[in-house]
This record gives sequence, structure tokens and C-alpha cells, in this order.
Amino acid sequence: MMQRPTPPPLDGPRLAPASGNAPRQLIVILHGYGADGADLIDLGRAWQGQLPDAAFIAPDAPEPLPFEALGGRQWFPLEDRSPQEYRIGAEAAQATLDRFLDRELAALGLDDRALALVGFSQGAMMTFQSGLRRKMPPAALLGFSGLLPGTDRLTGIQTGSPVLIVHGEEDDVVPVYHGDAAQAALSNAGVATTLHRLSGLGHSIDERGMVLGGRFLEKAFAPS
Repeated sequence: MMQRPTPPPLDGPRLAPASGNAPRQLIVILHGYGADGADLIDLGRAWQGQLPDAAFIAPDAPEPLPFEALGGRQWFPLEDRSPQEYRIGAEAAQATLDRFLDRELAALGLDDRALALVGFSQGAMMTFQSGLRRKMPPAALLGFSGLLPGTDRLTGIQTGSPVLIVHGEEDDVVPVYHGDAAQAALSNAGVATTLHRLSGLGHSIDERGMVLGGRFLEKAFAPS
């Protein structure tokens, strides 16, 4: 039986700290299905003023879409879009993302206390899948328009990372009830979780979401 080749290390657009200092925080932004890191790195530019000592990176997901003509990448395949597929796919992709996070933190001389994960749609699934299972809790987990894979498999997750979920009430790709379900499941598991449902918003991030996200990250990294 042939072994599946190991995918190359993840990489993508980066932003150095706006302050010009050595990075004190690392904010990793995970794009959605069919996009790439360039699609979301502008979130980092929007937040640099609040987080001048943070480095930002938006890695490209490890797999191309199965239909090359469409371009873009995926963290894991989506065919029937069932809860089981989300869970199995996120679990399978977690190791690749964790290796990337470990490598980036080590290169900067930082640990998970200086890490925030931000994800949109499928990237939000990966934010929750990996962030809730890191050995050391990241400083913050932020999910836009996503869902929580494996809501029935939360035993043993770390509960030290605050979570912010931002979801449009008019989302017709990942309906807003997935945000409600994620908040309920995480809160029941002991994770401090806040949900903002944004009226009139579909499957996207608007200025309200960027402001909420920036304030959340700024608070997470504020000196205690």
C-alpha cells in the first residue's frame, strides 16, 4: 500500500510588526474553503494599529481544490457537508496545522500564550479544532462564519482560551444556528465564549466584525 506523500510545510502572506520591534505576539489567520492566505491577510493590516508588536501570517491551506480550474485551496475536502465530514476532515488536518504553529512559534521564540488563531468559515473550523487542543492554551480563538467540528467530542479540550464567534444572521452557506450551537457547546464545556450575531450580514466579514475582532484580540493580549 502506497503511503500518502507528506504535504510541504504551510506558508503564506506575512506582516511584520508595525512597531518595527521583534514580535511579541503571533496572530495566525486561516482562510475559508476555496480561498488562500491572500484573501484574509488584510485583516492583519486592519489590526496592526491596535497590535503594533504582533506578527501576522495567513497560511495557504495544504490542499488544492479538486477542480483545478476553480483555483483556491482547502483545509480538507468538502463533499456532502455533513457534521461527520466536518469532524473527520478537521481532525485529519489538525496535525499539519499544529506542525506549522509549532514551527512559527519556535522561530519567533514565543509560546502559545503569545498566539491567537483567527479563522473564517472552514478556517474557523480549524481554529477551533486545533486551538482547543493545544497543550498550552492560546491567548485567543476567533471564528468568523464557522462552526465547531465534533460538538460531541469536547471531553479533554483545554478551556483556557477565550473564544469569540462572529456570525452573520443572513449567512446562507454556514447558517447562523451553527454559531449558536458552537457557543452553547463550548460554554457547556467550560470555555469562556462570546457570540455576536450580526444583522443583515451573509457569509462574510464586515467592518463590524473587524472592529469586534480587533477589540477582542487587543484585550486578549493586554497586560494582566
